[in-house]
Amino acid sequence: MGKGGSEEMPKRSRMLTTTEAARHLSVHPNTVRRWEKQGLLPAYRLGTRGDRRFLREDVDRFLNSSASGNSQGRAAGNDDAPAQVD
Repeated sequence: MGKGGSEEMPKRSRMLTTTEAARHLSVHPNTVRRWEKQGLLPAYRLGTRGDRRFLREDVDRFLNSSASGNSQGRAAGNDDAPAQVD
């Protein structure tokens, strides 16, 4: 079950923790949490604590869309912008 209880998780997808997603995006884990709260990066909540898990495909899609269409990147001083990877 996905965020809000309406999405189904695709089978055989690699799930990343907040820390793993942050490393993949080259940002602090708090930035990943903020993007999830803002609805920019989809997450699944697990267990009674509500731990976040991110689909690897969603993180890759976010990284690719941000890198190709982000005009307000780190060079502009926006630390919340994902790192651009070649």
